[in-house]
Amino acid sequence: MISLSHLTMRLAGGGHQITILNDVTLEIPDKQRVAIVGPSGSGKSTLLGLIAGLDRPTSGSITLNGVEISTMRESALARFRRDHIGYIFQSFHLIPTLTALENVLVPLELAGMSTAQARATELLQTVGLGDRLHHYPVQLSGGEQQRVAVARAFACHPPILLADEPTGNLDSTTGQQVMLLLHSLHRDFGTTLVLVTHDLTMASSMERVITLRDGRIESDTLTDQNHRGAGSFR
Repeated sequence: MISLSHLTMRLAGGGHQITILNDVTLEIPDKQRVAIVGPSGSGKSTLLGLIAGLDRPTSGSITLNGVEISTMRESALARFRRDHIGYIFQSFHLIPTLTALENVLVPLELAGMSTAQARATELLQTVGLGDRLHHYPVQLSGGEQQRVAVARAFACHPPILLADEPTGNLDSTTGQQVMLLLHSLHRDFGTTLVLVTHDLTMASSMERVITLRDGRIESDTLTDQNHRGAGSFR
């Protein structure tokens, strides 16, 4: 479970404090699919980064699967992220000098997995890139690069998968394919999926939609996806 309690984030700017998030409290149960929406500047990406432990809150607490991460030492937090959190960036963030296979191998080798090569190959086959293992990012389309990023984020079987505008740099057809892939991974492995998006159609394919405005939760609603599937990638 993801549990946020009275989470506040302020940054210094122009000689005064700017409040990005203001007293946000929410809980996301295991295996739920959640979309975070809202206008630009509402604090969506900041909230996702805090959940991932990429930033530290000004005040409040973040508890993931019973572990309070907001006060962890950086070394312990890095290990926790490796084992529990997969993060997908809008701009892919692949290492340009590594092939698709090597990009997915990075977190597996850091985790010391003895079957890293086989696991990375299997993941890339799962996302439909079995014939692109040895291609570099520059040789892949945007949709293919995002699939590599999804495979890398999912490499260590994280119980929590976070995605910041995962289809923001893709055309609508490719974006839909990536969303179906995320839904399939959620369905097959029971991963908690939280994503930030401006796409209300994508948001409606999730089980729950949380709307932020001016750093606060404006609304928190369940969708009819609680009662039906979200489609299949295969």
